[in-house]
Amino acid sequence: MADLRAALIATARAMQPAGLNKGTSGNVSVRHGSGFYITPTGMPYDGLQADDMPLMQLDGSHAGRRKPSSEWRFHRDLYASRPEVGAVLHAHSPFAVSLACLRLDIPPFHYMIARFGGDSIRCAEYSIFGSELLSTAAMAAMAGRQGCLLANHGLLVAGRDLDEALSLAIELEELCEQYWRACQLGRPVLLSETEMAAVLEKFAGYGQQ
Repeated sequence: MADLRAALIATARAMQPAGLNKGTSGNVSVRHGSGFYITPTGMPYDGLQADDMPLMQLDGSHAGRRKPSSEWRFHRDLYASRPEVGAVLHAHSPFAVSLACLRLDIPPFHYMIARFGGDSIRCAEYSIFGSELLSTAAMAAMAGRQGCLLANHGLLVAGRDLDEALSLAIELEELCEQYWRACQLGRPVLLSETEMAAVLEKFAGYGQQ
């Protein structure tokens, strides 16, 4: 248990040098038994200790000396609805936020979009942070996907473990930057449905299992 909380803190601390976060924005969680550990609200990651990690249950209750992140609802809803998810990460990274503020889906301009489970990265409808409405919108955008944008907010990813969640967040921010840069030069040429279907088929066995 202590090792799991230490890994959670290490992942939270890795977000800033990876270009995903500044200050206390964003949050990350990891499944534990019938619940999950999540970073606490409003605390700098550098000073976090294992006992600062609240343990939440799927009914929304929590135990520990700190209050959970205000965004715990979409973490909870991902764990409750998707048993394959072992870790969830939310960040306010600059390029993801830029596209999210335009409320843009990311189309198949690059084949690596398929890493997230489909032929686009959806942008969830806007709702105020920490709300059940936001979680509902996020679940719709995450259906069949491992990542999405949150309108006027940031990015959200779900992985099988903390390492994959961090990797997905870094990849999604990179794709957002690449799409943003390509759009400065003109209109990116998109891959067709047939081309993306072939990529998705190859990605079914992508990576080390």
